[in-house]
Amino acid sequence: MFKMKYYIGLIFLSFFAITSLSAQESKLAQQYYNDGEFEKAGTLYLKLYNAQKNNEYYFGRYIDCLVYLEEFDQAEKDLKRIIKERPKSVSWSVILGNIYELQFKPEKAEKQYNNALANLPKERHQIIRLAQAFNKITKYDWAVKTYEQGAELLKDKNIFAYYQADLHRRMGNTQEMITAYLDAIAYQESRMTSIQTIFQRFFSEQDYLELQNQLYQRVQSNTSVYAFNEMLAWVFIQRKDYKNALRQMIALDKRNEEEGGRVYNIGQIAAEDEDWEVASRAFEYIVTEKSQYSPYFFDAQKWNLYAKRKKIEADPNYAAEDIQSLVDQYYEFLNKLGFNPRTVYIIIELAELEALYLNDLPKAIETLTQLLKLQGLDPSAEAEAKLSLADYYLMTGEIWESTLLYSQVDKDFGQGILGHEARLRNARLSYFNGDFTWAQAQFDVLKNSTSKLISNDALDISVFIMDNLGLDTTEQSLQLFADAELLIFQNKFEAANEVFNQLLVQFPDHSLQDDVYYFQANMFEEQQDYKQAAELYERIITEHVEEIRADNAMFKLAQLYETKLNEPEKAKNLYERLFLEFTGSVYAVEAREKYRAMRGDQLQ
Repeated sequence: MFKMKYYIGLIFLSFFAITSLSAQESKLAQQYYNDGEFEKAGTLYLKLYNAQKNNEYYFGRYIDCLVYLEEFDQAEKDLKRIIKERPKSVSWSVILGNIYELQFKPEKAEKQYNNALANLPKERHQIIRLAQAFNKITKYDWAVKTYEQGAELLKDKNIFAYYQADLHRRMGNTQEMITAYLDAIAYQESRMTSIQTIFQRFFSEQDYLELQNQLYQRVQSNTSVYAFNEMLAWVFIQRKDYKNALRQMIALDKRNEEEGGRVYNIGQIAAEDEDWEVASRAFEYIVTEKSQYSPYFFDAQKWNLYAKRKKIEADPNYAAEDIQSLVDQYYEFLNKLGFNPRTVYIIIELAELEALYLNDLPKAIETLTQLLKLQGLDPSAEAEAKLSLADYYLMTGEIWESTLLYSQVDKDFGQGILGHEARLRNARLSYFNGDFTWAQAQFDVLKNSTSKLISNDALDISVFIMDNLGLDTTEQSLQLFADAELLIFQNKFEAANEVFNQLLVQFPDHSLQDDVYYFQANMFEEQQDYKQAAELYERIITEHVEEIRADNAMFKLAQLYETKLNEPEKAKNLYERLFLEFTGSVYAVEAREKYRAMRGDQLQ
């Protein structure tokens, strides 16, 4: 027994020593190869192969070294020997054929390639290996032939479709590539995501059209492969054709008797891209076709109302009746689900519609007052409701009620974002009231807010007060400006405009002049009087180009020319001026991108 254990141990140690030595030699051969010392590398690789006849990698490296050394006769001799010894390893015939090509012997090369195909075994591994051998020497057409013949041998026409598609892509055969990728999806649907990634990386608009056409044919002829419907919807999404994408997803939803998940996702994508028409239709489908037990039902209800609201807002010619109809739908929704903690944000949105669009501030205040009487509200939601209610009180002139609510949120949320927002609004209220010194002190503190939006707003107003405070012994000009701003906040545009004009008359050539023009232009834009707004923005960039509002006015004017006044050339010139003349502007990067897009540049 002892001798038996001794011999087994000795054999194990010997094997370990041989393996360790082989690993060292392999590493050394690789080093020689990397350093371009192919003679030394070839000698070692041949030694390693003779020691391990089952490791064809070493033989392949040995042949590579002979090729680098241009010892073609020796390479041909050794390759013919291994082809004879290993008839199933047909990829060696490809390597021999490539050596003939290197010697400008195309007929002999093609003969070897044909021999490889003629002797192709009925084994998946060897088929792939042969195709890869052709692929390595960029003989893509031969690799395609290999997969086609392999599919016939294995009696499965789609088994190699994924590999064939990649080859057609390399060859620039778009139509054949798409066909093969779709065959690959039919063979293995789990590949769809990776194939979509490939399409996104390499496809042009024309390629997507070809894919769309082929998918239409597949959907009509092969109704059992649902992945084709999904892929077709995905193509529509890539082309931003959300209407047709929605149609496909509704068809799949109905066919599979699903709960609306696909349709909900399309609604979300369309909403993100501001296609409110399609978004609303998607969410409406779930609301009307699915039961309240669907996991998407409640959120679809909320998003449907939101999408309808955004659709109305996007229409410059919407009527008051459209808003009233939407408000009625909000109430219909709340009548079903009730005023409760779950519907708190819907109630806040409803109050906003009543206050800002129907100009029914008493009703908005009543709505939020009723909300704040509920028990169990989420503290953040309650704070947002209080902030909105405080704004509406301020719009009605109830200053005390407004500051009380702002202060409550500030106290409850301290250094949080909501606390900072409440403090910002309270400081703005003090600014409206003419307490400029206290307001500026608050804005200076809020410049360090973790919210970039709050920080930027605080910085802007603080700088504005500092620049204009003390320019007049009475501070009357700044007070008039603050009065006008409050009137704008209260949606009293005509009254605000009168105050601005009064300021311009009483204080001609005052440094506030560009600010007055800018706020007046914003008001005209809000009232959809784009021509008047454009004239005022133009005055700023011609008469006050050195002032702080100049880059803002230039960007706003460019947007008006691009989106409202249909003068794209003027818009393009302004965008170019902005990023060239105002390099430090926060709008410079966006202006450059818009300029390049309008010029027709291909953007990433």
